[in-house]
Amino acid sequence: MEDLNPRSVLVTGSNRGIGLELVKQLVGKSNPPEWIFATCRDPEGPRAKDLKNLAARHQHRVQIIQLDTSDPSSIKAAAAKITERLNGAGLNLLFNNAGIVKESNMESETPEKMLEVYNVNVIGPMVMIQVFLPLLRKASQESALKGMSCSKAAIVNISSLCGSIADVLAWDIGQIPNYRCSKAALNMLTRCQSLRYAEDKILCIALHPGWLQTDMGNAPGTAPTTVEDGVKEILKTLAQLSEKETGTFVNWDGKPLPW
Repeated sequence: MEDLNPRSVLVTGSNRGIGLELVKQLVGKSNPPEWIFATCRDPEGPRAKDLKNLAARHQHRVQIIQLDTSDPSSIKAAAAKITERLNGAGLNLLFNNAGIVKESNMESETPEKMLEVYNVNVIGPMVMIQVFLPLLRKASQESALKGMSCSKAAIVNISSLCGSIADVLAWDIGQIPNYRCSKAALNMLTRCQSLRYAEDKILCIALHPGWLQTDMGNAPGTAPTTVEDGVKEILKTLAQLSEKETGTFVNWDGKPLPW
């Protein structure tokens, strides 16, 4: 089995849920990344306490960076700090994990909710790639690895099967048009990124992480899978991805999903 072995990783929304667990499992690997940039909107706030405790135990590998994905100036400021800390190296793996949902149905949905969710779930990942592209390209160019992989240079957009137009997962549990539409748009953004950056050998993937026991996941009901187990499977899947999967929408176990 291939091993996921990026030298540097950036995770947005890393103060809780999937993001926090990604940082925890990456730093706990037998061959952890040299740099793990754990970003969140408010590193000093009470919701970042678990992340700060984790970083304190792994000071040389886990670096907390303030980054609000809804604010392009915050993204640029974070990129400047990360570029400096990489000291000439590139960025191998970018997780666009930060995301929000606003409770709504078709009748109660508002332009304000829709715009707020799009700003975080779609525009944020778009700007992230624009700003961090030089570091991703550098990692790809300097890697000795052939083809595409998450150890070389990759963008992982955390999507959702709720955004599948063909499937429309869990409509009976929650309509949430703002979230569904944003994830469908994120899937298209992933496809566009894969076409644009194919020549740079940057792997681009939209990933459904499964229904996990996070604050967001438990909102409509009791999720069947723990975050720990879900992320463990996600990391196994990412280790297996190659140029054959770039630009696709995949499940946590690597199986293709319908757009």
